[in-house]
Amino acid sequence: MNTTTAAFPMNPTIVIVGSLLLALASLITAIRNRSMGMILLVGFAVLEVAVLVQAGIVIAAVVGGQGPAEKGTLYGYLAGLAVIPPAGVFLALAERSRWGPAILVVAGFAVAVMTGRLLQIWQGMP
Repeated sequence: MNTTTAAFPMNPTIVIVGSLLLALASLITAIRNRSMGMILLVGFAVLEVAVLVQAGIVIAAVVGGQGPAEKGTLYGYLAGLAVIPPAGVFLALAERSRWGPAILVVAGFAVAVMTGRLLQIWQGMP
């Protein structure tokens, strides 16, 4: 089996759309000059669970023989994706002004972009 043409083991649309919706909600919160609330906190916790499930499924597929030839980059993106939501929430909780949700805008957008790049890496694109 050609490992570069194997289908991605999970639908990345779930993570991408979820993170972009959270980034939009965070942007609206920042524009309204509010601090981060419970809805954003729970949303990013759910996003973290989705990212960890995605990482587990991808790692299981790699162990099963699928995936790109370059595994180091793939694992690096998986680790980076797992760190971004909790780091963003930690920094947003430390900053109780409008800039807390602004940090979450960046975190949500970064998760979406990195998930898209993870898909490209899986498909063997440089």
